[in-house]
Amino acid sequence: MQLEIIFEDKFIIIVNKPNNILVHNSYYARNIKDATLLEILKQQMGITLYPVHRLDRKTSGTLILAKQQENVAIFQKLFNSNQIEKVYIAIVRGFVTKSRIIDSPVKNPDTQSYKEATTFLEPIFTKSIEIPVHPYEVSRYSLVKLTPSTGRMHQLRIHMNKISNPIIGDSKYGDRFHNRMFEQKFNCCNLFLHAYLISFIHPISDKKITVKAQFSSDWLSVFKIFHWDYLKT
Repeated sequence: MQLEIIFEDKFIIIVNKPNNILVHNSYYARNIKDATLLEILKQQMGITLYPVHRLDRKTSGTLILAKQQENVAIFQKLFNSNQIEKVYIAIVRGFVTKSRIIDSPVKNPDTQSYKEATTFLEPIFTKSIEIPVHPYEVSRYSLVKLTPSTGRMHQLRIHMNKISNPIIGDSKYGDRFHNRMFEQKFNCCNLFLHAYLISFIHPISDKKITVKAQFSSDWLSVFKIFHWDYLKT
């Protein structure tokens, strides 16, 4: 597998992470034996890289990795001080027609305690299709922009489930009937959550960095079927 590098300088790379690849081995994914993103990149680039932040295994898109371990903390400060903009795109069940702030605590899997979590939700497109999905005769979907101001584990997936607009392809927090329909009718089995854009002031070079990660074939297929011309917005 050849991973797409969308930005690189002397200090970091930003990679377009595919769906269903672990960034690194962890206790929670101890049963998954596939090569991790770090292992694939080491073989591809010949160097050891150090993740600055994380993406869920099932989530795709922009991921920052440091080339020197001592620089990880420098870039992590951007996340801890909310000086970095992260924009996710998702396809969800139901119509989302208004912007809103989702402010709902998310449980920490390690401590089992709840931590504050905030996500800004914006609608982009909606689509109604004449395909029945239990218990309705017509299916409704929305393309949305999600901008988190906190970085809790599974935050966006939990928040969209909380407001009854679960993300398509989410086997844990989603709607199995709609997930199954996307698999059977569109041949799309992945989670439709993509870290589309990341923007920040580089803490070492002091340059403004803004990058976007291209959508995979699953996304482009659904955009075509739903007549969502998002790439031109």
